[in-house]
This record gives sequence, C-alpha cells and structure tokens, in this order.
Amino acid sequence: MRARPLRVEGAYEFTPKVFPDERGMFLSPYQEPAFVLAVGHPLFPVAQSNHSKSRRGVVRGVHYTVTPPGTAKYVFCSRGRSLDIVVDIRVGSPTFGLWDAVLLDQQDHRAVYFPVGVGHAFVGLEDDTVMSYMISSSYVAEQELALDALDPGLALPIPQDITPVRSPRDTAAPTLAEAQAQRLLPVYEDCLKIEETLFS
Repeated sequence: MRARPLRVEGAYEFTPKVFPDERGMFLSPYQEPAFVLAVGHPLFPVAQSNHSKSRRGVVRGVHYTVTPPGTAKYVFCSRGRSLDIVVDIRVGSPTFGLWDAVLLDQQDHRAVYFPVGVGHAFVGLEDDTVMSYMISSSYVAEQELALDALDPGLALPIPQDITPVRSPRDTAAPTLAEAQAQRLLPVYEDCLKIEETLFS
C-alpha cells in the first residue's frame, strides 16, 4: 500500500495493491502497517461505520463534528466514483483554510484518512456511487455541523459540468468566515489533544 500526505496537515491518501484474476479482484482498503508507517499510530478505535449511496452531482458536506468530541474518519469508495475533499477548518492549524481532493474510484481504490477536526465533503461523479467510512465517534445529530461547500472563500473543486444536488441543511450552511466569526470551528490544539487520547 502506498501512502501520500495531503496538503491538509495530518490527512493522508492511501492506495492499496489490487490483485485481479479471472474471478474478479481482491484488495485491502486499510492496512495497519502502512497506516502506522505514514501517520505514526494505528487507526483510531472504530465507534461506527457509515455507508451512503449518491447519484451523479450530489455534493455532501462540508461536514464536521463539534470538537470536543471531534471525529476522525477513514473513507473509501466501494462503488462508482467520487471526488473526496478534505478541508482544514481547524483554527490555528498551519494549513487552516486549505483543502485537498482525491479521486476515489474503482480503478485505483484509494482511501483517505481525515484527522480530528477537519471538514469532509465529496461529490458523486456517477450514479450509484457508494461511500463507506469508519469513524472514531458515534453519530450525535446536535454535534454535527456543516459549512457551505460552494463558499467562494473556500473555492472547492466542484466540477463545472455538474449541477450540485444538496440537502437543505448543506444549502443553508454558513461560509467558513461566518462559522469562524460565530466561533463554530474546531481549535487546532484541541484537535491534537483529542487525537492523543484516541491512541493512548
């Protein structure tokens, strides 16, 4: 498995080796030795796994969890194609305001690690795109927040050839600047402390 650090501090892309044969193929989306070598610790204790199906043009996010408790994620596209986007919304982070994007598809079978406190968005690039991910904390509705994925200040790489399909919650979400002014964003130092407790 190959690992590549992303532009957002603490986030990584992982590309597994694929073993095809006449029956189909086999791969391991998560491999602990490669993860530890890249990130410096094993994957967080998994509290919940999530699964979503989206049609082409669906834009989900930018989603994040109130910190504390915060949430880390490991994301994989098990069917279809998506553009997965990590956004650094941690106030005080050396990469605050930056984003990076990874194409998740059925050719390279990449996965993405999201450290505690960063934002997550993705775009369905074809119908029946299935996203599967493991997270470090259970879902609690009132702790889940969103930012506007179409915020010009973020300038996320939403493809120009799609018409974004979004939920009412995501459509009404504040911009990064508005959320920062309202003190809704995670603090970088708090995120690091929470990550330490996950792996101690």
